[in-house]
Order: sequence, then C-alpha cells, then structure tokens
Amino acid sequence: MEKSTSRQSRKKVVAVVGGGLVGALNACFFAKRGFDVELFESREDIRRAKIVKGRSINLALSHRGRQALKHVGLEEKIVAKGIPMHARMIHSLNGKQSPIPYGRKGQVSLTNFCNIFPLTAAETYPNTKMNFDHKLQDWNAETGLMTFARLDGSKEQVKTDLIVGCDGAFSAVRKQFLRRSRFDYSQTYIPHGYMELTMLPINGEFAMKPNYLHIWPRNTFMMIALPNLDKTFTCTLFMPFEDFEKITTGDEVIEFFQKYFPDTIPLIGADTLQRDYFRLPAQAMVSVKCNPYHIGDACVLMGDAAHAVVPFYGQGMNAGFEDCIVFDEIMDQFNEDFSAVLPEYTRVRVPDDHAIADLAMYNYIEMRAHVNSKWFLFRKYVDNILYFFMPKTIIPLYTMVTFTRTRYHEAVKRWHWQNKVKYLEKMCTTHECNLILMGLFVPLNS
Repeated sequence: MEKSTSRQSRKKVVAVVGGGLVGALNACFFAKRGFDVELFESREDIRRAKIVKGRSINLALSHRGRQALKHVGLEEKIVAKGIPMHARMIHSLNGKQSPIPYGRKGQVSLTNFCNIFPLTAAETYPNTKMNFDHKLQDWNAETGLMTFARLDGSKEQVKTDLIVGCDGAFSAVRKQFLRRSRFDYSQTYIPHGYMELTMLPINGEFAMKPNYLHIWPRNTFMMIALPNLDKTFTCTLFMPFEDFEKITTGDEVIEFFQKYFPDTIPLIGADTLQRDYFRLPAQAMVSVKCNPYHIGDACVLMGDAAHAVVPFYGQGMNAGFEDCIVFDEIMDQFNEDFSAVLPEYTRVRVPDDHAIADLAMYNYIEMRAHVNSKWFLFRKYVDNILYFFMPKTIIPLYTMVTFTRTRYHEAVKRWHWQNKVKYLEKMCTTHECNLILMGLFVPLNS
C-alpha cells in the first residue's frame, strides 16, 4: 500500500528545529515520506561559513548510525569518506602499545566522516526548505504556531503540523516541555572536562597508526586520539577540572606531559602543545535525561535535545541517528498517525536512551582505568573466546552496543545476566581453563 494514501490530500508540514546531524537526517526521513519539511537552524549555513563556531569531540559512526543512513541512501557515500578503526590502541607509560580489538574481524567503527552530507542530502528533496539564521523564540503545542527571530531583528511565524526538536543539549524546543506538569528532566555535569590538541602529520603521513582509537589511560584521567582525513590526529585530554586548573604555565604543561604522556611530546611538538593547551579553557560535558519525549501529537524530541550523553561510548551521534529510524519504523507501524506514533516513540525510546547515557558514564571508568588491569584484559579475552564458540549465548557488551541494533536497555540486561554466569569464574581457576585459553584443550566428547 502506498504511504501517501494514508494522508489527507493536504500535505502535512513538519518543522525540524536544528540543522545539525540528527536534524538534517530527520529532514531526509520526513521528506522521503512525502511531508513538506521546513528545517530551521539558528546559525548560518555551516557549509558556507568562514568560521564554524563551537567545538566537538570526534565522531565515531557504527552500526546503528549506518543503518539509519542506509535507509535514506547515504551510508555508502559517508562510509567512503570515513577512516575505519579496527581496535583500541592502549599506550602505557613506558611507551608500550597494545591493541584491543573491538570485536570479530570485519567489525569496525568509522571516524571523521564528512558531517555536512546529511544537510546537503536534505536539501536535494524538492519538498524541503532550509531556513538558516532562524532562532526559535516560542512555539505553541495547541496551534502549532512557531515564532523565530532573524538576524535583522525581525520575527517570522510559521504554522506546522509536527515540531521535531533536534536542537541539541540546550534545546529551545524542550523549554516548552519544562512548563508542563509530569515532565521529568535532569542534567548532570561530570567533574571532568575536555581539551582538544592537534597532532600534525610527520613527513606528510600520520604520526601514528591511523586505524585505531589511541588511548592513554591514567586511572583518574586519560587522553585519546582519533585520525582525521588531513592526516592529523585530534587528541582529546579528559581530566578533572581541578587538575586542568593546576597547570598555569607552558613549562608546567611540558612537565605534566613528560610525566604522563611522554611518547606524545615528540609527536605533537612542545611548542604546539604549549600553544594549544592555553588556546581555550577545558570544556564541560553534560548528560541530559528527560521523559516523555513528546507533547500530544504536536511535538517530539530527538538526538541531544532528548538524551545528550557524555562521549565515552561513541554512541551520541549513533543514538541520535537511531532515533530517526526507530521513529520511521513506528510511523510504518501506526500508518503515520502522529497521535499514536509519538507516545509509542516515547514508550520505546526512553528506556534505551537512558541506558546508553548510563553506559557512557560507565565506559569512561573503563577507558581511563580498567584497560590498565590485567584482569580486565583477561576477561575481554575470555569474552571473545566464548563469543567465538557460543555467538548466540555470550555476546560482549561492546559488540551488542556498537555492532548490532540490540536495544540499549536489553543489551544492559543481557550484560548483567552474562556477568552472573559464575561458572566462568570457577572454570577460569582450573588447569582445564588454562589449557582452553592456550588452545590446547579438546573436550572429551568432541
């Protein structure tokens, strides 16, 4: 049955607020369905801007995001512009490098793809109109009337059938939700900040192996590095704000890096390190949770507007992209009836987004501390062996989150169940287990 037959003759108007990655992708999804789409962005068009304001941690694209992009024909184009990452590369204090594979062979994430593709793709639909320099001031859920402020001081009003808030962690759309009863909202700033440093190419090539997420775990803080298409690395230092504030001079920067990241000084360069460290202060990271994600049949929140997460699981963008495809699947299920689709979207999506927010917090501890533990590395090794022999029974958490579309909250439940399998710990104290792990043991009944 054609989707268009479920609608009245008048095309419904969908207003997507926020022209970032999730907003632009959402515009593609709605336009593909035949709705008249108006995309509103408070900033100028970043594709034409001389200076793009704001800072962002490198983006990692994995299975969930790829499935959403595939649905609107963008996956191959974007993947072709990304850099595959096969494993974490752990840098010890003594300079030793140890890879920890993400999963099975062929399971990779991608980093640093071109983030303007969704915006350009949305613009190709004839039923999509782009509105830049439009700052949302107010909107009315009962009438669908929206008021925008323009750069010249003028105001513009637009009437829509559905408002889709994709305008980030400090969402203007979400402010209207806060005025309503029974809307749960929380935001949590973690005590750690982040600072970005640049590692330039050496002799025209990457200064380190490019197909890895490089991690320097130092228990209470860490640094990571991800490759860029121009053969630089973006190095991101995550550390408690109080530790950032202790470093006040260029000499103290070098002393700190000599103590904790000595192998990076010749790669980044002492002068560059001293300059970049003081270029901008450390930035804050916030986690946002709310419920519900909708108001009646008039408005719905997606992406960071609904569930901003800290960046330590590489799932912020992927969760936002998955919002788009989950909503689209529910649209099919309820024949594009917004009065049924929006509450079902809240019911389905809230537990998953809250789960990934919690996992992202947990993964920071794993990345900066646990990867230094021999027991942690041993458990990872055992997990991968069990996954190889029992792929339907034991699935590593990271695999479920990054390389499948298993619902986030179901992945967490399964992870807890797997951790309760006590026979593994008992088995691993025996001589038989040691032989299994060495590849020398063959069960008697094989």
